[in-house]
Amino acid sequence: MYLHPEFEKLTRSEIEVLQMERLKKTIDHCMNTEFYRRRFAESGITPGDIRTLADLGKIPFTTKQDLRDSYPFKMSAVPLSRVVRLHSSSGTTGTPTVILHTQRDLDEWANAVARCLYMVGLRPGDIFQNSSGYGMFTGGLGFQYGAERLGMLTVPAAAGNTKRQIKFITDFGTTALHAIPSYAGRLYEVMEEMGIDPRRDTHLHTLIIGAEPHSTHLHTLIIGAEPHSEEQRRRIEQMLGVKAYNSFGMSEMCGPGVAFECREQNGLHIWEDYYIVEIVDPVTLEPVPEGEVGELVLTTINREAMPLLRYRTRDLTRILPGECPCGRHHLRLDRMKGRSDDMMILKGVNIFPIQVETVLMQFPELGNDYLITLTNEEANDLMTVEVELNAFSDDYHRLQSLTKEITRQLKDEILITPVVRLVSKGSLPKQEGKAVRVRDLRKTLI
Repeated sequence: MYLHPEFEKLTRSEIEVLQMERLKKTIDHCMNTEFYRRRFAESGITPGDIRTLADLGKIPFTTKQDLRDSYPFKMSAVPLSRVVRLHSSSGTTGTPTVILHTQRDLDEWANAVARCLYMVGLRPGDIFQNSSGYGMFTGGLGFQYGAERLGMLTVPAAAGNTKRQIKFITDFGTTALHAIPSYAGRLYEVMEEMGIDPRRDTHLHTLIIGAEPHSTHLHTLIIGAEPHSEEQRRRIEQMLGVKAYNSFGMSEMCGPGVAFECREQNGLHIWEDYYIVEIVDPVTLEPVPEGEVGELVLTTINREAMPLLRYRTRDLTRILPGECPCGRHHLRLDRMKGRSDDMMILKGVNIFPIQVETVLMQFPELGNDYLITLTNEEANDLMTVEVELNAFSDDYHRLQSLTKEITRQLKDEILITPVVRLVSKGSLPKQEGKAVRVRDLRKTLI
């Protein structure tokens, strides 16, 4: 049940003692960087002022802009000769952010990911296929090294080429797959086209010499990297015949392995022997009461090359109250609601794409793909929601009734009335990477 019982079975008081011990060491280590020496001096504080976990609030936040301003190596807390790898953002919107790792950092990262995969039931003997991008993107190498650390046969399929992904799944007997939620739906669509039913038992098929496989050995799916609703998760599970577990990670925190669901599927355990968690109001930056949604702020407490203090992730979530039946006492985060900078504001109403998805996924007549388009006509913001049907229908009255009911439920959820358009299956643009759910055309009309 536990890969690292010495950390996973810690009580709350033991977790807090370990966090304080590691936080003090981390702050002292941060003083090796010009950035944090200057930040502490400007704030009038010293490392000695941080005596309790509550004192963490005295330290200013670290932001993505701070990382950009320190590009490429100004936030390194160790000599560059000790750094063995870097990961970087694309930099398509400006200066990229760079995250540095020592060999110890990489070992700890692999341990964290292995712990996550073990927690959901994966073991040596499983075959793990990774459909994530490699290279600078952390989802590829992060899961690769974690799966190898656990002792699984790994298939570094990388992103794209869906038919090749499916061939690997069937030929290699893949039992566990890592994919973003929108791509999991795409895999199922192509499997259907190829006559493969992933929900069927494959053992009888493999006994027939020369028979083409018509099903898979998949039993576990790891999903993350884009916000998705519980309805979307359950639909994926039903389509692929798997248990799908939510994961959370970000390159600034190493990558995948920051937080993960256990087999209870009731929140993401965040590994508090690696991170200190805060939830703050994204506007006031003050702490919010436990159970309320706010912006996730993380402090690394087990990193050598590039420790970060009170990093604003921009991800919106909440701490779930209560204990988990799995026995772990590490805090549980709710699934990510979106990002504070992804929030749409229409007619003064704050709306997140996940709210729209939650409504759409309740209708069995609808597929997995949808697109929200925002426009501005005569100074009036408009929202159009296009969503694919599961199957063709020429029943005009039924489609009209369905459109009205979707519109009604969306209005109840987001407090404005969108234009809903039902479109044929496969008509919306498809991406191999993260799905594009929102198209804001208002900016071009200002």
